[in-house]
Amino acid sequence: MADCEPSAHQFMDLTVPEYAYMFGFLQADGHLYQGAGQKGRLTVELNARDVDLLYRFKNLTPYNSSVTERTRSMNFAENHHSAIWTLCSLEARTRLNELGLPYGRKSRKITPSHVAFSSRDYLRGLIDADGSVGYTGPGRPFISLTTSSTAIGAYLCSYARKITGAERLIKRNTRDEVYNISYEKEAAQDLVADLYYPGCLSLGRKRVKADALVRWTRPLDMRVVHSRRHWTTRDDQVLPKSDDIPAVAEELGRTETSCRLRLWRLRNSRMMTPSDS
Repeated sequence: MADCEPSAHQFMDLTVPEYAYMFGFLQADGHLYQGAGQKGRLTVELNARDVDLLYRFKNLTPYNSSVTERTRSMNFAENHHSAIWTLCSLEARTRLNELGLPYGRKSRKITPSHVAFSSRDYLRGLIDADGSVGYTGPGRPFISLTTSSTAIGAYLCSYARKITGAERLIKRNTRDEVYNISYEKEAAQDLVADLYYPGCLSLGRKRVKADALVRWTRPLDMRVVHSRRHWTTRDDQVLPKSDDIPAVAEELGRTETSCRLRLWRLRNSRMMTPSDS
């Protein structure tokens, strides 16, 4: 994709990694404004240090758009230097809106698109926009996402479970009613390695942090805490089909003891089901 000119036909084909990433980023950090009649615009404003990413978005977009810079006073900085990408095309805005980028306030409304898309690129876009990658104070690697959307939070947890095996039950925090989803240590390394693969489109500064995470090794005196791994519907379907417990345990990546216990529970539960009597 990076080596060819984008076309209106290809624009926001979410099976293309760059567009999946771009769409995730826009859902989290883009703003779609509806004006009078057919007027409107899409804007993304970032710190000027990240302007390169906005030019990548501009180059991926086969419609007229612009990147400008400004300096203004903010609560957190007297002189905040930012860069803004602006896209006004009605056709482009309509396409983005149909895929799942709402007009106006959107933090709780956004969901993964209903069309096929590249999952890891989409999630990397969300995390680059509204997440963090790096090391905690004590020096442990982590990756996190802050979101108000239940659908987005659940999707990240589901995807990360497949990659890392780590379970997360999302719950809004009491202070600002958002979800803070975080992975640390080896789980963070596994997820970062999957999302930030070589050559992927990403924020340069987060890419540097992602690359640094792979160098971490667990200290010898740090205890390993194994999180509980939940049984899936597929696991429960595979387990009763064979009497060869060692083979099934190897296929499911579980211990023989856990497989025997689960099988016992499934069989006893089935015996107590009225519909099966």
